Amino acid sequence: MPKGSNVPVPTTALRVELGWRSGPGVPDTDASALLLAGGKVRSDADFVFYNQPQHTSGALRHEGKREAGGGVTDTLLVDLARMEPAIETVVVAASADGGAFGQVPSLYIEVKDAARGTVVARFDSEGATVETAFVLGEFYRRQGAWKFRAVGQGYSSGLEGLATDFGITVDEPQHTAPTAPPVTAPTPAPSAPPVTAPAAPPVQLTKVTLTKAAPSVSLTKQGGTSGALRVNLNWQVRKQFSGWGSKRGRAVAMHSDLDLDLCALYELTDGSKGVVQALGNAFGALHQPPYIHLDGDDRTGAVASGENLTVNLDHKHKFRRILVFVTIYEGARSFADLHATVTLQPQHGAPIDFSLDECTVPSPVCALALITNTGQDLVVQREARYLVPERGVSPQRTVDYAYGWGMNWTPGRK
Repeated sequence: MPKGSNVPVPTTALRVELGWRSGPGVPDTDASALLLAGGKVRSDADFVFYNQPQHTSGALRHEGKREAGGGVTDTLLVDLARMEPAIETVVVAASADGGAFGQVPSLYIEVKDAARGTVVARFDSEGATVETAFVLGEFYRRQGAWKFRAVGQGYSSGLEGLATDFGITVDEPQHTAPTAPPVTAPTPAPSAPPVTAPAAPPVQLTKVTLTKAAPSVSLTKQGGTSGALRVNLNWQVRKQFSGWGSKRGRAVAMHSDLDLDLCALYELTDGSKGVVQALGNAFGALHQPPYIHLDGDDRTGAVASGENLTVNLDHKHKFRRILVFVTIYEGARSFADLHATVTLQPQHGAPIDFSLDECTVPSPVCALALITNTGQDLVVQREARYLVPERGVSPQRTVDYAYGWGMNWTPGRK
């Protein structure tokens, strides 16, 4: 589509993909959407992005990133049939984190029919320079039907400036200027305070990316020490394989489905230890020990939400340490040719994400993150550590040995 053009779109569920080519020096890019009535959001709840991934109406959801073949996509699921009547426009935007869009090659937006996978519309954005946010396209109502318009409007003020333009209240650091000492005045007679509704907290745009150079972050300093901590594992198979074989001395890939399992070893302050995993149906519990729950078992990696583990931080004083790890249950003997991302989303505080390094060893188990309660702080440490079991030793026991958990293991199945 050329810039400014429009096309009709079906009111069925649509997948909206923002894509670009990855590489050294390319900033991370994030998709977002704003639901507008009269050109503005009705409230901050009409902003869907990485820190607020689902609209209350269920009509729009941020599904997250995938990487394959040197390209990255960040996806929104839009169901126009469920869009509230007051919503006239849905703006779809992109924001660059750590650079400008002049450094992001081959940026595009593509609208697909979610059920059929057919492309409804596509707009390739070109000529970006110093912009740090873009409105790439918008859905809008016209005579009872929905259309999509290619926009291509850039902002140099980033996601914060774009969101503010549409009426979002953004959380910003407060700088207090020095003030003169207060003047003492007679105390007035007490009066009943006015009754006012509590103000909604402003939207937080902050996020944290862990790297080898900066591998840890304090949840305490981020304000994320209560409520639910959601741990998400998402993966993309670059090529399907089922084993780590050899042919003339080199690794070869073989075809099959891949089933990964997200797991957690835990140690509580009362000395009890255990594991939460799909194997043996040890899914845990959120409101009683171990206060960790595995939401489900994604056996394909095709589900956009991946695998999810939830930790109840309202009981953080009962945790000593939690090790989140992933194993290959079937479909492969190694993590080679697999790209995975890990996101820790506190209910309060900024999301924490990181990618796994490329696997160069025949490893069926990877330690992802270690959460440690120091007594004064709750710290998340990026591990991203591939482990190679000794012959006859299970992946779970291998993780146990590597981190000194000291548990007894018996065979299990799911």
